[in-house]
Amino acid sequence: MVLGQMKRREFISLLGAAAWPLAARAQQRKTALIGALSGRSPDESAQLMAAFHEGLGETGYFAGKNLTIEYRWAEGREDRLPGLAAELVNREVVAIAAVGGANSALAAKRATSTIPIVFSSGADPVRLGLVASLNRPGGNVTGVAQFGLIPKRLELMHELVPRGVSIAFLSNPHYPNADDRSREAQQAGRALGREVVILNATNEREIDMAFANLAQGKRSALLVDNVARSSTTGASKSSRWRRAMPCQRATSCAIP
Repeated sequence: MVLGQMKRREFISLLGAAAWPLAARAQQRKTALIGALSGRSPDESAQLMAAFHEGLGETGYFAGKNLTIEYRWAEGREDRLPGLAAELVNREVVAIAAVGGANSALAAKRATSTIPIVFSSGADPVRLGLVASLNRPGGNVTGVAQFGLIPKRLELMHELVPRGVSIAFLSNPHYPNADDRSREAQQAGRALGREVVILNATNEREIDMAFANLAQGKRSALLVDNVARSSTTGASKSSRWRRAMPCQRATSCAIP
């Protein structure tokens, strides 16, 4: 995933929220210890982590100087997240940055009710149960959420491809809120007079099957939901998208 300029700024501002527990507890340790929990791999999170370090630097914390970061990577195996979150809690980190999917934040929240957690999510955090409300998150969890963008992406796709043809929407049904996001895509499609066909994939084999379905069904365009990107990991995942040859046969592809 490419971290856009707006998302970079939002994530940097998010780190401002993470800085307060560091400042509050800095006097207790010469070097602050924080945790970073992700459902993805280090390679695919490189740009996000660059923004993470940049945001910490702007609040006066630098890894290797006055800050130590404990990383935990699930690398697409989201069943590992609860155990990885528990490891960070046992390390007594002063804050946890949960990224790489909403499941990271959910795992962190279940692991602790006292350690501050900051998250970045593409799903509605209220519906997921991460926070009580957008204006008053409450508890120990806060963050940045980007949702409600699916209709805008479909509208753009609608303008790019010929009328009267369908659009495929690739999603990971195991992701929290995936059903809601698929329904949102179909509702937005109906409003535009477009058929939106949902393709589900949770692993590499199912992604291959989804792309085969795309080619055989002669869909005109493919919109890949962000949550589908947690279906595969690391170099294998990156290669999977590059090798998506059926997508090249389509009239247009959009991979946000």
